Amino acid sequence: RFTIRTFGIRRFEKIACSISVRGKKAEEILKKGLAVKEFELRKRNFSNTGNFGFGIQEHIDLGMRYDPYTGIFGMDFYVVLKRAGGRVALRRAHRSRVGNFQKVSKEEAIKWYKEKYEGLVLN
Repeated sequence: RFTIRTFGIRRFEKIACSISVRGKKAEEILKKGLAVKEFELRKRNFSNTGNFGFGIQEHIDLGMRYDPYTGIFGMDFYVVLKRAGGRVALRRAHRSRVGNFQKVSKEEAIKWYKEKYEGLVLN
């Protein structure tokens, strides 16, 4: 709760951050977040490109300790599902397009979620 001039942050100004987590740590954090939501997501939480996201209101629900200096803050989770081979569209030499069979669809993402986490998808 102080001013950081180099970042352009003023005192008591709300800030946000974004991080990427992969591997076992990501699965662990995601499982805790889904447990807060009781493994229930809505169909509209899933995008047409096979990604899904949800939010929680209080970070202390994840098992973190309450710090009076920080207060209570919410958190958004966003999961990106991809198949191997997406690099062909990004590489410099021999660039090509990624076919539709290589992309993850909304139905496939919902099926993966139900199988992996035994979750429930509501309308």
